[in-house]
Amino acid sequence: MSAAVSAGASPLRGAVSIAGIGNTNRWNAPGRTGFDQLAEAAFLALEDCGLTMADVDGLYCAMSTSGLPVLNVAERLGLAPHLRHADGTMVGGASFLFHLRSAVAALAAGQCDVALVCYGSNQRSAGGKLAAMPDPQPFEAPYGALYPISSYALAAARHMHDYGTTRADLAAVAVAARRWAALNPAAMERGPLSVDDVLASRLVSDPLSKADCCLVTDGGAALVLTRTDRARDLAKPAVPVLGTGVAVSHRQIAAMPDLTTTAATRSGAAAMAEAGVAPAHVDHVMLYDAFTILTLMFLEDLGFCAKGEGGAFVASGAIAPGGALPVNTNGGGLSCNHPGMYGLFTLVEAVIQLRGEAGARQVEGAEIALAHGNGGVLSSQATAVLGTAATL
Repeated sequence: MSAAVSAGASPLRGAVSIAGIGNTNRWNAPGRTGFDQLAEAAFLALEDCGLTMADVDGLYCAMSTSGLPVLNVAERLGLAPHLRHADGTMVGGASFLFHLRSAVAALAAGQCDVALVCYGSNQRSAGGKLAAMPDPQPFEAPYGALYPISSYALAAARHMHDYGTTRADLAAVAVAARRWAALNPAAMERGPLSVDDVLASRLVSDPLSKADCCLVTDGGAALVLTRTDRARDLAKPAVPVLGTGVAVSHRQIAAMPDLTTTAATRSGAAAMAEAGVAPAHVDHVMLYDAFTILTLMFLEDLGFCAKGEGGAFVASGAIAPGGALPVNTNGGGLSCNHPGMYGLFTLVEAVIQLRGEAGARQVEGAEIALAHGNGGVLSSQATAVLGTAATL
């Protein structure tokens, strides 16, 4: 892997590290609110690195059920008197990677010293359905499209039309995720899953079946970030943020410029340029997999295979355990957890892998990981490249 990485020209490369992570691993928790999940994850992340809530002076959060998440969370966690920086950017599931980029800049500039990025949801126990966002979709709502799956089904159908991608190719994404989940004792769905099982599952929005869709779970996650020189003295190995990139392209799928190419082409290129790496240097990949088509498209748009070749790439077994490119090693949103907005969990698993704490699913020798978030309906994209101390 990654010995050939370049030091890069950006002053932000490696200036900030992820010092602590928190994951409630509570995928079905009746009686706990989304704020309960967030608070538990936040305390776990601080305990992980040996800091306390009194150390936090930067707050980053988003919740699909809160219009004023920073205010609610600051009050709930007792942070308000200490805060010097805050950001409640809401771009869907990619929000937390946007927050990561914002926190890196704020920490590097001295605008805060310890940043907390956090999220919680009771998506499953509150009813098992995706909580509707309040913004209207005036050009699509009249047609009765199912939100968000009909949008992703359009992208999948177009990819199949343009490149010959098959439903079996899409199914291979779900099968790979399940094989990784089988190695993760915290994953919600760990049972056997075959391509035939996926193809036989109930069609929800042609060509996507139920098994092409992510789980609906509860859950909470959090990160603690600080400047790398301080992170080195904390309880766990520092995981430097080598590069970040964000991009937005549309809101409604009808306004997407090209149904088979996402703005991940821009966010990924920016993150890798800042990190001084190319796809060939990346040992471990976490992609926002709300639906199987996402994994396939992001592999292409981030440069891990050519446009149109994602189907053959995943069908070869490349992203499954034992393959050339370990992808979504916790089981992903398809088999591990998906509490409404999944982006923060991609970063948590990347940190676990770079620390060498992943147990049976550990990617041997992992030094560079890429995490990618998606929001809206392929609307917002955010990429982060993380490393070990050896990559600085």
